[in-house]
Amino acid sequence: MSKNRSATLSITSILCLFLLTSCSTFTTQAPTPTPDTAPQHFNAHTFLQGVWKPDDLAFDPAGNIWFSDGVHGTIDRINADGTVSLLMKGLRRPEGVVVLADNTVVFAEQITNRILSFTPGAPTPTLLHKMPGSASSAPCKDGINGIAFDPTTNTLIIPDSPTGDVYRMSLDGKTLTLLVSGMARPDSAVVDKQGTVYIDDQCGGSIWRVPRSGSITHMDGFGMLDDIVIDPHGNLLVTDVSSSIHALIRVNLVTGKREILASQGYEKPEGLLVDAKDDIYLADDDVGKIEEYVPA
Repeated sequence: MSKNRSATLSITSILCLFLLTSCSTFTTQAPTPTPDTAPQHFNAHTFLQGVWKPDDLAFDPAGNIWFSDGVHGTIDRINADGTVSLLMKGLRRPEGVVVLADNTVVFAEQITNRILSFTPGAPTPTLLHKMPGSASSAPCKDGINGIAFDPTTNTLIIPDSPTGDVYRMSLDGKTLTLLVSGMARPDSAVVDKQGTVYIDDQCGGSIWRVPRSGSITHMDGFGMLDDIVIDPHGNLLVTDVSSSIHALIRVNLVTGKREILASQGYEKPEGLLVDAKDDIYLADDDVGKIEEYVPA
């Protein structure tokens, strides 16, 4: 594990000029305004780089980072001492990863469009559910990418990318309920403390907001979003893999303001994590590294 390429990044605040669109905001049940105390500057360094091709990221209960490696068909864990442990191999492009409180790992297998699980040390994963869609090489018809855990209902949110539908699934995989449909390619999701689900529609260039009750709304004008998380201040952080953007973007859900946090040196910015201290971890699949941004 290396800690090189230390640099200081200043946030470039661009109210959608960079994205060549006007800022639209969610129009119903908007979050309660709070003082914006999100960091304005970060120090950046390479957290992990080597033979891996990290894609989606997840914290386990101990705070270790797990990552899927779709190129090598593995799921790995970065240990507290900086070493990397191989936990599962022989997978057909693993993508989204969730680590539950009991250390059960739930993940999406993109090529087969399935949801599987395993516990560390298990020789093979367990099939939880084969999703309705089928992955293909057609534009925007790749299999499942990101998945999310909903702590308010103890369920999983599963974007079925090939069909454009998003489902709520029980942890045992036996119950699948349609949550929302009509997206071009739902790619990843995140759930806030109130149970509101945010989904990025990669090929639709938008973020959809699905509350527990009330109207579904969306924010448009993005490029090709890949991952989405919520920071400690209630903002959304997203990665945009559009070749003309390639950026880490922060979205204020109250004002609609969008800020480019970083956009230099990426090849394919994908997986995202953020912790309670505002440290941001970003996986750059093509380069084969995880970059960390620490508030300055």
